[in-house]
Amino acid sequence: MNYEEILEKLVKNNERIMVMTAENRAAIRNLPGKIGGRFIDTGITEMTLIGMASGLALRGRIPVAHALASFLTMRAFEFARTDVGIANLPVKLVGGFSGILSDGNGPTHQAIEDVSIMRGIPNMKVFCPADEDDMLICLEKVLLSESPYYIRYNNRKPEYKHNENFEEGKAEIIEVGKDINILTYGALFNEAYNAYKRLKDSGYNAGLINMRTLKPADENIIIDSLTNCSLTVSIEDHFLKGGLYSIIAETALKHNVMGKVIPFAFDEKWFKPALLNDVLEHEKLTPEAISERIINEYLKIKKNNGK
Repeated sequence: MNYEEILEKLVKNNERIMVMTAENRAAIRNLPGKIGGRFIDTGITEMTLIGMASGLALRGRIPVAHALASFLTMRAFEFARTDVGIANLPVKLVGGFSGILSDGNGPTHQAIEDVSIMRGIPNMKVFCPADEDDMLICLEKVLLSESPYYIRYNNRKPEYKHNENFEEGKAEIIEVGKDINILTYGALFNEAYNAYKRLKDSGYNAGLINMRTLKPADENIIIDSLTNCSLTVSIEDHFLKGGLYSIIAETALKHNVMGKVIPFAFDEKWFKPALLNDVLEHEKLTPEAISERIINEYLKIKKNNGK
């Protein structure tokens, strides 16, 4: 089943589900004619979208609200915080073209601070699937949750067959490494996966972890990596501040553990707007560039430890 088909099934099997959008129909183009009055388009009005979704939730509904991630998380932040998060309503906010997936549109459409923004909202949970298959595997449980959720919509084609057992706050463990562990989520999973394979082929004891939910995050896998692995790597299409790198730091301080960590993320300068493959090349986020930097950092650690 694809994304639309899962939503259609849920609407027809559960009278609480409503599908909404602020004129962002890319993922749900065929639904209006199939679910009738259970589909609402508010127009380009993200604040109205969330306010209306909150009202429906107060009346027992589970609204699934779609908008461009940059505008959903920033333009309508107060509504997400006050109407949804503080009220702890089961509204699902689906951010389309999150991270760097809105390629070619420039910084106004790049949601590379969305995880930081949304995980700061009380009660709001954050789901960042690795690709389209990972999203579809986990989607039904996330949508039927009684908690508010921010979902990073991700339709990148999979290069890995994901584990179908999903539990919020539990990472998908592809492999745990002793030399190097890569922790990642969202749109850069494919690049992380191929970098992991290159490390394995080069003889390193490498691991790969798909975090899936950033709030709640799997603190146990973070602690294990910091404690038992020579080098932990975070890879994300997000600002360095507030995303996975920050979550790792928070977890380390909370549990009084220490480990060597290198992040792949954006600093506070805007990256060069371009099509996705060009962005990955420019930002050195290709599997080749990622694996090369990881190896260089790992060899420095081993050299320093040998002194």
